[in-house]
Amino acid sequence: MEELDLTLSGHAYLGASFGRDEQGRVIFIPFSIPGERVRVEITEPHKRWARGKILNMLDASPHRIEPRCPHYKDCGGCHYQHLNYEMQLKAKSEVVRDQLHRIGGFSSPPLATTLPSSSPWNYRNHIQFSLNVDGNLGFHAARSDRVVAIKECHLPLSEIAELWPMLHIPAPHILEQVAIRVGNEGERMIELHSNTNAEVEMEIDIPASVVWMTGQTLTVLAGEPSIQIDVLNRTFHVSAGSFFQVNTDLASDLVALTLEMLAVQPTDVIIDLYAGVGLFSSFIAEAGARVIAVEQSAWATKDFEFNLQDSDSVELYEAPVEVALPAIREQPDKILVDPPRAGLGAGVIQAILDLSPAELVYVSCDPTTLARDGKALKEGGYQLENIRLVDLFPQTYHIETISLWRK
Repeated sequence: MEELDLTLSGHAYLGASFGRDEQGRVIFIPFSIPGERVRVEITEPHKRWARGKILNMLDASPHRIEPRCPHYKDCGGCHYQHLNYEMQLKAKSEVVRDQLHRIGGFSSPPLATTLPSSSPWNYRNHIQFSLNVDGNLGFHAARSDRVVAIKECHLPLSEIAELWPMLHIPAPHILEQVAIRVGNEGERMIELHSNTNAEVEMEIDIPASVVWMTGQTLTVLAGEPSIQIDVLNRTFHVSAGSFFQVNTDLASDLVALTLEMLAVQPTDVIIDLYAGVGLFSSFIAEAGARVIAVEQSAWATKDFEFNLQDSDSVELYEAPVEVALPAIREQPDKILVDPPRAGLGAGVIQAILDLSPAELVYVSCDPTTLARDGKALKEGGYQLENIRLVDLFPQTYHIETISLWRK
């Protein structure tokens, strides 16, 4: 294997830092910090770039700290535990700027101050475990199908951290995944995901709901099929199969900042794409605007209907966005999008350009697809007015942004 000394010069997306060898080849090194000088081994060589690992630390950064978790570097769930929190925020800002510049062609993106998490640890209200062959809960190692059994994790809320070590699953098992959610007042739900509608023997002596999920089928084994989560003094009904923001504390800030960028007026017609359980639509309708919402998930649309049952200015379409959006004929004043990591894609962007709203607010969880979509929006006549990073995912490379685009 090739070895070399390397000085790291910048942060890369997906958690690594990078440097260049004497030939100018970019080399990505996980668990490193720009400014450090390291002895590395090349583990994945390519002509123009490579991936490596640290063999020896020659000159460590003053920002380097001791990781909290013994599974760090192995389980694949965290990427920044070796970096103090202030520098984590700077790293993510650097990544957003780089992606917008390199992929989107934005020379000076108007990136505002990052909104930090009030609690960089134990913030997740939802966590998903894989299982190894012995039935032990764990997470996939980075870039691998190997499941690392874990004894501790410092990302979930305390209600989840107390519960998951109490779960005992016999091996061999028919479960693909075990997830735990927590709602208001410590309400907990255990989701058992499987491809088999098998008869289940279960003993439970802890206060938690339990559901068995197979595709679009949900069987309640104990308790209730949903939990309640409060955001900005509104209560949201969230079923086991529905997506919801995992950082409860920052969800309110995310909504408030999104509404601030939307600047909702009572006369507005606003299209909410990838609407989920109605997190944004609820507040848009409350402000008096007319809402046209699109969501593909059957679980989420049922929750949406429940959460907005008192709103009479809302239309909801259960369909993929790329199917529903071209069929909408009403002229919107504004469009809000909150897509998955894959982003919008060419078809959805073209449908947005055809509708030609005056403004678009884009909630993104992936700066790479945001930059790609932003380039297409720019070419379609939209200007990036403002972008704000909200750190929903401390200790990890995941990045949430809200951006305003004006025609």
